[in-house]
Amino acid sequence: MSTSAAPHASHPTRSPRFRRSLWFYLGEISIWLFLIVMAILEFAPISWIFSTSLRNPSDSYKLPPDFWPTAFHWQNYLAVINSPQINFLLFFWNSLKIASLVTIAQLITCSMAGFSFARLRYPGRDVIFFVFLSSLMVPATVIMIPTFILIRMVGLLDSHWALILPATTSAFGVFLLRQAFMGIPAELTDAAKIDGASYWRTYWQIALPLVGPALSALAIFTFLGSWNNFLGPVLYLRSWDNLYFPVLCRSSSLLETAMSIDPLG
Repeated sequence: MSTSAAPHASHPTRSPRFRRSLWFYLGEISIWLFLIVMAILEFAPISWIFSTSLRNPSDSYKLPPDFWPTAFHWQNYLAVINSPQINFLLFFWNSLKIASLVTIAQLITCSMAGFSFARLRYPGRDVIFFVFLSSLMVPATVIMIPTFILIRMVGLLDSHWALILPATTSAFGVFLLRQAFMGIPAELTDAAKIDGASYWRTYWQIALPLVGPALSALAIFTFLGSWNNFLGPVLYLRSWDNLYFPVLCRSSSLLETAMSIDPLG
């Protein structure tokens, strides 16, 4: 007669409750205090600029200065925007147009080149990429004069195309997107090739949507770099109506005009 042992009911073992020490909470508080102080230090210059824009121009040079204005003159913004001497909206449009066109152009060209260097196989691919990447080691001041001579020879001086065409691509953008494309599993592109998808369809419908974060990062870097470009407009632009914010904000004539405007009419 065989006897079978009754199965013992298994009770889940309770893990001991983890108790954090006092030093853990002190460390957390110290980190939060440090981050709050750094945030205040980062926000202070921005808040100072904003508060200064709402002051009466004569109050901006008081000593000791007041951090917050005693009266908020919101009409200061309308006075600058509506001023016929400054033509704020034209300068804003020039900056927005150039930065947007440069950003769109770099997203297109850099993504195509990055996909080619990452996924296509052809002789000399790595050598071409290495030579292209080595251009990052060349300072911009070295090619400044040759670029100016070339822009003058093709007749693009005092034109926005003098700022747009040389910036339609960048070695940094190609490198960034190449690394992003290399992070995509090869099985996806191989499956698309087996299904009969062309290189263009693989790039446009499969690979490009998967590198959205890298495209966003490149768009932000490119737009801010083009918006804050100061040396290019100084070299290539001559007409006042073709300039834009980085040059105008450093123009002494603009400062004198802005200071002479009476926001109260």
